[in-house]
Amino acid sequence: MSGDNQIRIGLLSCTNKVRKLSRAINLSPNATISAIATTSSIEEAKSFAKSNNFPPNTKIHSSYESLLEDPDVDAVYFPIPTRLHVEWTTLAATKGKHILLDKPVALNVSEFDQIVEACEVNGVQFMDGTQWMHNPRTVKIKEFVNDLESFGQIKSVYSCFSFAASDDFLKHDIRVKPGLDGLGALGDAGWYTIQAILLVNNFKLPKTVTALSGSVLNDAGIVLSCGALFDWEDGVSATIYCSFLANLTMEITAIGTKGSLRVHDFVIPYMETEAVFTTSGGGCVSEHKVMTVLPQETCMVMEFARLVGEIKNRGAKPDGFWMRFSRNTQLLVDAVKESIDNNLEPVYLSGR
Repeated sequence: MSGDNQIRIGLLSCTNKVRKLSRAINLSPNATISAIATTSSIEEAKSFAKSNNFPPNTKIHSSYESLLEDPDVDAVYFPIPTRLHVEWTTLAATKGKHILLDKPVALNVSEFDQIVEACEVNGVQFMDGTQWMHNPRTVKIKEFVNDLESFGQIKSVYSCFSFAASDDFLKHDIRVKPGLDGLGALGDAGWYTIQAILLVNNFKLPKTVTALSGSVLNDAGIVLSCGALFDWEDGVSATIYCSFLANLTMEITAIGTKGSLRVHDFVIPYMETEAVFTTSGGGCVSEHKVMTVLPQETCMVMEFARLVGEIKNRGAKPDGFWMRFSRNTQLLVDAVKESIDNNLEPVYLSGR
């Protein structure tokens, strides 16, 4: 794709998240880095841009506001603390900038609804930066669990994402600071597990959400580890576990009336060039390898840029799927937190 048709993405800050995403943008034929904003030194940003192979004409902005005013920026990636999401994404939307936002998308669903409104009023595309959803393997997983012959009707799902964080992480990372992210392991690792159970249940919301016993909170009240039970109207149930305090685990197990599915590395595949999942049914166990020409973060950028391009070049309306999916995920994050805060009482989702 020619440079004139590439979606021009602006990046906020010079962090490791930006480093990873910048590689993904560089590998995307339909996107390019056009600007970066820093709240520290311009020289640091220039060095960061050079070391990460940014295009030589990348603009360096000394403030977020300046980048959002840049007419040569179509879309913005926001790897900023969750507490700042509403302020900066709503401002970006009013400037007509399309939004790629790190998870969790907000501190609660009422905050996210402010982002939704700003995006809808200004006709901008929204997507959260959960990369595993864009891996080609995820498409195959969804096909299998929707196959009535091979998988049957969904009965139960389990999803876990945990990792043993260092002492430094548990003391200083923004994900354990109430004034920055505030949702801890639930908003970080838990976001993936909740998306996994929604995916397997064809994105339907459960009837009730109940936190399980054993949640661990730090002295500031931030969740470091928790589990939860989700129940649907039709007797389907799901459980999740998310933690900063346990061995690295990235599991999905889905059980249907005719088959089962297991994934052992759903968040970040062990290998960048292929992703594996296992199915069983009728007495047979099969391993499926899905080859991935590009890393999943590049697949995400390409899909985001495609949607933005449809709006920019063809006058299309934003695709609302990603916004609805993020809202439902946030709604369930909120429900788990509410149940934890209320002595494990079930939370009923009707009308929310």
